[in-house]
Amino acid sequence: MTMISLRLALRFLLVVLTGSALLAGCAVLDTQQRRWIFQPSSETWRGAADAAQGMDERWIEFDSRLQAERARVHALWLPQDRPDAPVLLYLHGARWDVRSSAPRMRRMHDLGFAVLGIDYRGFGQSSGDLPSERLAYEDARAAWDWLAAQHPNARRFIYGHSLGGAIATHLASQVDDAAGLIVEASFPSIRDVVSTFRWGWLPVGPLITQRFEAAEHIARVKAPVLVAHGSADRFIRPELGRQLYERAPEPKRWLLVDGGSHHNTSAIGRDDYRAALRELFGLGRAPDVVQSRLEPPSRHDIPLQAVAASPPVVLAR
Repeated sequence: MTMISLRLALRFLLVVLTGSALLAGCAVLDTQQRRWIFQPSSETWRGAADAAQGMDERWIEFDSRLQAERARVHALWLPQDRPDAPVLLYLHGARWDVRSSAPRMRRMHDLGFAVLGIDYRGFGQSSGDLPSERLAYEDARAAWDWLAAQHPNARRFIYGHSLGGAIATHLASQVDDAAGLIVEASFPSIRDVVSTFRWGWLPVGPLITQRFEAAEHIARVKAPVLVAHGSADRFIRPELGRQLYERAPEPKRWLLVDGGSHHNTSAIGRDDYRAALRELFGLGRAPDVVQSRLEPPSRHDIPLQAVAASPPVVLAR
């Protein structure tokens, strides 16, 4: 072997080794990001356990194109007595399983929806070990297709809270049979959330693998969009929700709930929600669930940390 060929061979080997190291590093980084962002758990927030009692269990099975295997998604179903009730797919945020969202699911039920809430793979009783952005998108689409098959004549809506808002927005951008999209306490992208941190000036954008580019997706949504946020949300700042709203096409509504935290906005803003649903989606008021906006939140709605004073409620186009 000549000196030139040896040098070329060593250079090629160096490139291969460097590339392999980078790929290995990216794989580790991706796994860590999935853990950090989703924080998957089979546990339920203790304040929500009672609210999940009495909900019907459902199982959604489908062939995953991403994992080339049979996937099994666990769901909770909260039906309405009226056969013509609108149906809502509920997509939860990070950390806890779907049972922890039972209080919020019941509030949406009180507003007139039949509600199906799912656990992504890696959460609760669903199959899989670790969620990812793409897997969560696939799970949401499978649940949507299941709802369409089970309730083909119903008006079907998509709702997402926090991280679930980004998943809901992606789903709404992919389907043409959604009657509306409701996003609460969400954000334009993970990169935008990171930019609000103390060290958010660091150029970490290119290293983010779980990007959740909700602002890009919401621009392609053809259904009416309601974006709600609590003015005292310390986890996802209200301005991030407003930025997401600005990217949505008309018709749309922005609902800023005075004093709402990341956890209780739909509770203390219940009447504002009802008005927005009626105005934007044409959903009527259920006479047996009218409640005062001054009603104190239940113990399920108590935020995990104190909230600060905030500006007044804004309900605008």
